[in-house]
Amino acid sequence: MQHDRDTDASFDATTAGGPDATTAVDRGAYANAVTPWEQPTWRADALGWIERELAARGLRESGPRTVRLRPWSVLVRTHAAGLGTVWFKANPPASAFEAALTSALARWVPGHALRPIAVDVDRGWSLLPDGGPLFKTALGAGAVDPRAWEEPLRQYAHVQRTLTPHADEIERLGVPAARTRALPDLVDRLVTDGTALTADDRRRLRALRPRLVEWCAELAAVGIADTLDHADLHEGQLFHPGPGRYTFFDWGDATVSHPFCSFRVPARRMVPDHHGAGRAALLRLRDAYLEPWTGDGAGPVELRRALSLSWRLGAVGRAASWGRLFPGTSRTTDDVCAAQSAASLLELLDAPPALG
Repeated sequence: MQHDRDTDASFDATTAGGPDATTAVDRGAYANAVTPWEQPTWRADALGWIERELAARGLRESGPRTVRLRPWSVLVRTHAAGLGTVWFKANPPASAFEAALTSALARWVPGHALRPIAVDVDRGWSLLPDGGPLFKTALGAGAVDPRAWEEPLRQYAHVQRTLTPHADEIERLGVPAARTRALPDLVDRLVTDGTALTADDRRRLRALRPRLVEWCAELAAVGIADTLDHADLHEGQLFHPGPGRYTFFDWGDATVSHPFCSFRVPARRMVPDHHGAGRAALLRLRDAYLEPWTGDGAGPVELRRALSLSWRLGAVGRAASWGRLFPGTSRTTDDVCAAQSAASLLELLDAPPALG
């Protein structure tokens, strides 16, 4: 259980009580980020909640804690005797929906989502079991064969199809809407609010709006309904607990949008050279992801065109997610996240790979 937007790690120690009074704290590349962990009362409440929820199930903490602090989450890794590794996650207000969403996903797509030990929906807190080896661990170091992603993508698409009837309910849980036909309005807001965008960036993005409206209308006309979009699906965001089994997690960036917007992140990470020598591998991933959608009335040509359109539009959800930070974080952190949001938004201007 982790959030993998960055990989640099820096550690300090925080006195927090509990089974081991010295808790290792990883702040990554965000040493100046402000999170609730710095507040002694909040920290005591959170650690007390972990202990009470475990005790209510006949469990107790054992061993040391480690803490991972980012502008978008607080993660506490601890152990429970008889259960093993346990994870506490606290989301900022803009992604507090993740606690309720995780509980719902455990009911709707059992086996493909973690079943929480406990959640506090109002505070955006989750207590989660360990999901087993991360998929990126299974992939190993060095060059990775993109074909390893074919089955996870196929299963993820099945998850999205299963969740389609629940789209309205998912929104009511607090997951932000980025509906296909409303994406141009969302882009308008992001362009207006984007502090890292230059005047020329804004001019080019606003000039793109008529085409953006056309793309969204064409995509909606294919007939694939909006559903849950993870928006950051990569090898560090799913577990691989056994052969043929994949569990998807870390839904704090999620939106309700066109499902095909999810394809962009894993495809780009696995096949960075998607315009050249990697094209054959990209098309295999395309076919694996689209296979579960072939029974919805659209033919292969329409589905591939829809996936190509969604490649661009997937950048919008990524741009929006960088604003889901804890309140009061540092100006430096705000600037870094604003720059990431702007970079995602500007990818709307890039031509998608040929997916037809």
